[in-house]
Amino acid sequence: MARVFVYGTLKRGQPNHFRMLDKSIGEAHLLASAVTTEKFPLVIAGEYNIPFLLNLPSLGHRVHGEIYRVDEQLLNFLDDFEDTPTMYQRTLVKLTVEEWLGQVKDEERSAAGDVTEAFVYSTTTYRPEWVSLPHYESYDSCGSHGLEYVRYRET
Repeated sequence: MARVFVYGTLKRGQPNHFRMLDKSIGEAHLLASAVTTEKFPLVIAGEYNIPFLLNLPSLGHRVHGEIYRVDEQLLNFLDDFEDTPTMYQRTLVKLTVEEWLGQVKDEERSAAGDVTEAFVYSTTTYRPEWVSLPHYESYDSCGSHGLEYVRYRET
């Protein structure tokens, strides 16, 4: 089992969250809401309005999202879905827990405000102009930015 931090279309209420619930592709258990301890630029880019976390620590904002415990089958699916390592790279990130939620085992639980680690899909393969796009703290496909996510493929 691995921990994965999702900040974009895989979060609850977002267009690809159904994939986190699909038992046929693996198991996911919501653990916590969290925020990155470091700042990163979270941008919305490309013709499909995809949220990208640019792997440029210290730029942007502390990014809000959710931590899930996922099995190996779902982690492999997410690697494929996120086009790892071409589009995104899976790396460890430090997170500050905002609130523990869902099915948290006692050995996983710590106090809100504690720091933990999880994998995140961020990218070092982006167009240079993306750095100058607006940076967001939190992603919502239907947010005031007016850049609604466009589903571009089925996997």
